[in-house]
Amino acid sequence: MKLYAIEGSPNSRKVLAVVNHTGIDMEIEYLDLFAGDTRRPEYTALNPNAMVPTLVDGDLNLWESNAIMQYLADKAGDESLYPKDLKLRADITRWQCWELAHFNQAFGTLAFESIAKPNFLGTPGNPAVIEWATDQLARFSQVLNAHLQDRRYMVGDTITLADYSIIHVEFFKEMIPFDWAPFPHLNTYFEHMRQTPHWIASAPASPELVGRKPQP
Repeated sequence: MKLYAIEGSPNSRKVLAVVNHTGIDMEIEYLDLFAGDTRRPEYTALNPNAMVPTLVDGDLNLWESNAIMQYLADKAGDESLYPKDLKLRADITRWQCWELAHFNQAFGTLAFESIAKPNFLGTPGNPAVIEWATDQLARFSQVLNAHLQDRRYMVGDTITLADYSIIHVEFFKEMIPFDWAPFPHLNTYFEHMRQTPHWIASAPASPELVGRKPQP
């Protein structure tokens, strides 16, 4: 199997955390975002979205990070990450869908408009979009904060795919212009999860390496 990823990419990191967690045998090829590697024809033939990550396993080209996480957990036979029990599996999948559609959609939009645009693209963020994303992030942070009261993990008593999905934005959590103070349970959870070994192992060595191909 081969995984195409970008150093520091949140969606790459959550898949890499699963690779680390399961110990599954994986060849990893890092692409250089700034060199346009994701837009090269040989890559878009695998992933027409020109995004990462992409998993190649024989004749299967699989994109979308949460789908890759589920596939790898099943392939590795790791039932702690993605249990066969239908109710637990549905709960994990529910939170993976929720983070994409709500929490991290708002988080990602705010990060793009307030950080990526002015710092990397040389253009100011859209104030109206920033306001919308801030309101949405506050709304869904309340949901997550309430869920995490008296909980150490998203589902059950151990790390599952739901945790690696929710935590994948933690590298940028303190960078965005957002007040996290009203969400103490969320903050405790992020602090706990960012210290877990398989998540730490997925991190770039330094912020300067984010998006760039690691040197041999």
